[in-house]
Amino acid sequence: MSNKITPTASCADPSDPESIRVSAALERIAQQVTPISESEELPIRDCLGRINFEKVVSPINVPAHANSAMDGYAIAFDSLVDDSITELEEIGTAYAGIAFDGICGDRQCVRVMTGAVIPQGADTVIMQEQVELDSGQVRVDADHRRGENVRHAGEDIAVDQTVIEPGASINPANLGVLASLGIDKLKVYRKPVVAFFSTGDELVSPGQPLEKGKIYDSNRYTLFGLLSGLPVEILDLGVIKDEPESIRHTLVEASERADLIITTGGVSVGEADYIKTVLAEIGDINFWKIAIKPGRPLTFGKIRQSLFIGLPGNPVAVMVTFSQFATPAIQQLCGAEIVSPARLKAISIDKLRKLPGRQEIQRGIATHDENNEWRVGKTGKQGSGILSSMSKANCFILLPEENTGVEPGDAVDIQLFDWD
Repeated sequence: MSNKITPTASCADPSDPESIRVSAALERIAQQVTPISESEELPIRDCLGRINFEKVVSPINVPAHANSAMDGYAIAFDSLVDDSITELEEIGTAYAGIAFDGICGDRQCVRVMTGAVIPQGADTVIMQEQVELDSGQVRVDADHRRGENVRHAGEDIAVDQTVIEPGASINPANLGVLASLGIDKLKVYRKPVVAFFSTGDELVSPGQPLEKGKIYDSNRYTLFGLLSGLPVEILDLGVIKDEPESIRHTLVEASERADLIITTGGVSVGEADYIKTVLAEIGDINFWKIAIKPGRPLTFGKIRQSLFIGLPGNPVAVMVTFSQFATPAIQQLCGAEIVSPARLKAISIDKLRKLPGRQEIQRGIATHDENNEWRVGKTGKQGSGILSSMSKANCFILLPEENTGVEPGDAVDIQLFDWD
């Protein structure tokens, strides 16, 4: 009998032949997600952060009329005398919203305020700071160009121009554009319903007494916070006991109500980890291990028409895998344009240990140095259960599979948090 054991693959190993690469996992998820097809029409103020359903076309020109970009004097440019001073007669005033009812003729001018309609006959506005007033005459030199300080009709938005594409997230600027077009309602995608729950007999909700061997459930609160920043309807199903029947009942119930089900815990290979087993009975498993640290035991599949993402139980792994895999899936489900998080180059100020074989995501604090260049240091211990490493951090440090470690001064990729 051998005096050594032959271990099976675990999360402590630098690689695992059963794990799929991060890029393959993202591709498989994208292939299985069908965007929501239903829409609802809402007042535009209720559309902030929602996903636009159909192309928005301008019904009008913006601005609707040629108007002044400055306080000054509207003139016919041909009134100006070359290389000399021209004296103009002021014949009236135009205000924003109150047009001058007349014609600006040769050697005449109209006092105009910013936003006022350009009077008939005028084509140029001279800033008030660039004229001289003398006994009722307005004196202007020749150092000007035709059309200056005039905003033309449709200069911002032309009639029939597309202003918001389907799949765009409605932001404050979009609201302003819609209001400027007189649009008071908008069609947006229905919010997908995301149900989530934690599994674990050891979990206790905050506010309850903590008995020996128990821990407070932080993952549901973390998930609530992450989901709250996305255009989804949140369905918190609480903490479910580590019992196959309880898990099965909850998953079936969730599949009848939700477009996406997210769980935390119960997806590893322990004797009380039942999520994967139950999912195989009532749904389909697409994959269940990814070559990433932290977050290797991530399960993706379907239950009926509902997507399923089983996140690991460790708090840091929950946040890492949610940001890398659940967020793009939710973006696609919402009908949104999938926006990959921006990656920046930063100089590491710390030594970072890593073995090749899987992508590793460490938690970092990124700052600008005196040359306005990014520098990044780790937040301390990087264990997947050390949630404080996330609360101190403002970015992920992304180390690719082939990376064998980082020395101070080396360049690394970072991904700034999008929930700060």
